[in-house]
Amino acid sequence: MPVLEPNPRALRAGTKRRAAPDRVPDLQSRGTPKHLREELVALLGPDRVLWTISDLVKYASDASPYRFVPQVVVVAQDVDDVSAVLSYAHGKGREVVFRAAGTSLNGQAQGEDILVDVRRHWVGVEVLDGGARARILPGTTVVRANAALAPYGRVLGPDPASAIACTVGGVVANNASGMTAGTTRDSYRTVSSLTFVLPSGTVVDTADPAADEELARAEPRLCAGLLALKAEIEADAELTARIRAKYAIKNTNGYRLDAFLDGATPVEILRGLMVGSEGTFGFISEVVFDTVPLDRMVSTALLFFPSLTAAAAAVPRFDEAGALAVELMDGNTLRASVRVAGVPADWAELPGDTTALLVEFRAPDARTLAAYEEAAARVVADLELVAPVASVADACNVFTRDAGTVAGYWKARRAFVAAVGGSRPSGTTLITEDFAVPPARLAEACAELLDLQARHGFDGAVAGHAAHGNLHFLLAFDAADPSDVERYAAFMDEFCKLTVERFDGSLKAEHATGRNIAPFLELEWGPRATELMWRTKELIDPDGVLAPRVVLDRDPQGHLRGLKTIPTVEAVADPCIECGFCEPTCPSADLTTSPRQRIALRREMMRQADGSPVETGLLESFGYDAVDTCAGDSTCKLACPVGIDTGALMRGFRHARHSPREERAAALAARNFRSVEATARLAVAAAERIGDRVLERATGLARRAVRPDLVPEWLPEIPGAAARRLPRTHRPAAVAVYYPACVNRIFGDPEGHPGPSLPEAVVALSARAGRPVWVPDDVAGTCCATIWHSKGYERGTEVMANRIVAAAWGWTAGGRLPLVVDASSCTLGIAREVVPYLTEENRTLHAGLTVTDSLVWAADELLPRLDVRRRVASAVVHPTCSMRHLGDEDRLTALARACAEEVVVPVDAGCCAFAGDRGMLHPELTASATAREAAEVTSRPFDAHLCANRMCEIGMDRATGRTYHSALIELERATRP
Repeated sequence: MPVLEPNPRALRAGTKRRAAPDRVPDLQSRGTPKHLREELVALLGPDRVLWTISDLVKYASDASPYRFVPQVVVVAQDVDDVSAVLSYAHGKGREVVFRAAGTSLNGQAQGEDILVDVRRHWVGVEVLDGGARARILPGTTVVRANAALAPYGRVLGPDPASAIACTVGGVVANNASGMTAGTTRDSYRTVSSLTFVLPSGTVVDTADPAADEELARAEPRLCAGLLALKAEIEADAELTARIRAKYAIKNTNGYRLDAFLDGATPVEILRGLMVGSEGTFGFISEVVFDTVPLDRMVSTALLFFPSLTAAAAAVPRFDEAGALAVELMDGNTLRASVRVAGVPADWAELPGDTTALLVEFRAPDARTLAAYEEAAARVVADLELVAPVASVADACNVFTRDAGTVAGYWKARRAFVAAVGGSRPSGTTLITEDFAVPPARLAEACAELLDLQARHGFDGAVAGHAAHGNLHFLLAFDAADPSDVERYAAFMDEFCKLTVERFDGSLKAEHATGRNIAPFLELEWGPRATELMWRTKELIDPDGVLAPRVVLDRDPQGHLRGLKTIPTVEAVADPCIECGFCEPTCPSADLTTSPRQRIALRREMMRQADGSPVETGLLESFGYDAVDTCAGDSTCKLACPVGIDTGALMRGFRHARHSPREERAAALAARNFRSVEATARLAVAAAERIGDRVLERATGLARRAVRPDLVPEWLPEIPGAAARRLPRTHRPAAVAVYYPACVNRIFGDPEGHPGPSLPEAVVALSARAGRPVWVPDDVAGTCCATIWHSKGYERGTEVMANRIVAAAWGWTAGGRLPLVVDASSCTLGIAREVVPYLTEENRTLHAGLTVTDSLVWAADELLPRLDVRRRVASAVVHPTCSMRHLGDEDRLTALARACAEEVVVPVDAGCCAFAGDRGMLHPELTASATAREAAEVTSRPFDAHLCANRMCEIGMDRATGRTYHSALIELERATRP
């Protein structure tokens, strides 16, 4: 056992807790039952079976208000794995649920037996027919698919608000549509073909000309039954008319009975039934979409109305004017949205009844867009707005084509669920529901919904795709309080009756039936159609293996089963509604845990009585799974609509695990960093003589003896030592102070790299552009403090944070010169991350500093003054997570374009997770985080591999086998006389 193995008890909550009613019982503390685990491991192999209590709990939550703990989790790698699990389930009488992104809002991605993860190994896009079609694997996010299609001027029809996180498989399985899809661009209308695995294990590719013949041989009973149901439905004229009428508006409640009317053969019928089947008919392993045009000309307005009903009444007029999207946001939504970065703070002061419409027109050309704007302006000029417009000419100015402004509007709209959920009272559970009515009756439905909420004591938020008569509303209640659950149940009973009996609406417009509406299915569809849905399920899945109680549930109280409590956790994470938006950006999501899962695990600890076997089991895994393997890059904060920084939470836990001795040692290292820096540089220089193998063995022994999270592993990609002296510069002529980061003072450039070092390149470029810089003589011993901050050493961070700010104040002549920093993570550290650790005096000094990243300096100040004399043919860039935080990724690509004829930003570019030295502490983290980007980079040759952070470059060197270097070094070469 390592000498400094941390004590898991350090992460235990310090307060006495009462066990929650929905806590995981003690009997499950050992994870998956032994016989189930052993049988699945024998069937699939140990790397595909997750079985610890930590594994089960982190998969028990999704974006819904439900929580069901699986017995075991299988990480399927291919169709053979899926078929094997289905065969096993049939033989053992078990149940199977498929889970991809877990962004479903009604518990579709949760199960109580075998849960199959079909996200991790199911990512990929193949563009077909010049972008007219796309073949997509089900674990691919909608954003990732659209990024692949964008160069072809095409896009997927479905555009759900959760596109950043939701996967194509889930979109098709739920027939999720979104802001612009309506009933004509959803999955049902735009899926060209599907490949799926039936519960029996039969694989069907609906694009195969022989598919019906093969299915008839493999599944004769199924084929005959489907054709019999088709004939029965078509023979009933009243039922046929009812089915057609139900899909005239958005409707995802129940199975797509119109598939029997639209499909002529069993395979065609199955293709339609699979859309919106929520994983109850089979596993969709591949989707081919017919894409739609990406109209790049956009004009958008955000209009404020005095009431929700007034806004709803205006919707039909914008529809008539040709709007592609008309999105509604009520007062509660607008006020909650101030939590979203970039949303005006004065929205918090809007009157309670204020409601906004986000209206957007899209067109292939400027002339068509201008015609739309003119028609819309006539509508606006005639509306009762909070800020009325005096004329049609003034109304034209309400619409904007500015991409940044439009993106800000949509960011606020897409953040609806997370923003409202984040502002709910702590400890309450969030319910998200959506329904649709005929668009002409939207205003009436809004008034009835508001009245219904008030009568049941709810002050919910309302938003939705108003152009399609589709509204979403959110309610918060305490799932641990039986009376609050009863209040919610009474509301749901009345809401469902109102929607069906008053408006003949859809109880689920686009979120699919799920657990919350399954008991109300017959209320909407009636006994005849509902019976046909049950018969269809029994025909396709006669043993009931797949996702029971998700679409069909005979228990009238089934929607109240499994409601999850939301115990209060640390303040930074407490607003989390477990939406999952953070997961695609997380470097450790495919290795250990994602930010959402870290918070879910913490909440389960809080549900447990102090010292329970479950809490103990979770704590034993939490150190590595959550704390150690968090890259600390905080990109989760950028992806989260309300800015939850799980990286900060993990850094806090790292601090909690430190002993007083470790904190003192870290502070001592900070105080004596000049010696530490010199020693580190000498060690790197000595390593060049000793050799990689010897160092790998030595650090390996030390890691086992001390602790892997404290002793870095030596990696062959680590470069040699930097030059002992920095370039000579002159202060009087300087227009900026150049601060070479400590990493660039310790590590040199890649082995065999020709030309100047990074500090030499920065100095030469600046002089060449007539913007000379000065390197202070006393930079040694200073640092951005990230070394300590990322590891949770608060005393060490305080020492170095205050030292660097005081030094920078002197170097820059009291802030008169900008401080140019040559590593993006260090720029972020000095500009932002040191602030909470500063004394009051140094905080005042810091406010007077201008901290500039070298990318910004080079792109904005140097490049316009330089002559590019030579360019390489191609370059690939790696934007770092620090660049994302600073908002300067565009400067990296600008510099790259100056140096190369072709510049590629990998579609799968993300945080490399090297995170200073974390990639040396846990190399498996970087390997997992970079796998997809590395595959993209190594799929073809490039003449240059560019970045702007030395440790990230080392991480990408290791991931790709290619040599990365700073874009500033490449710019120096390109502009050298």
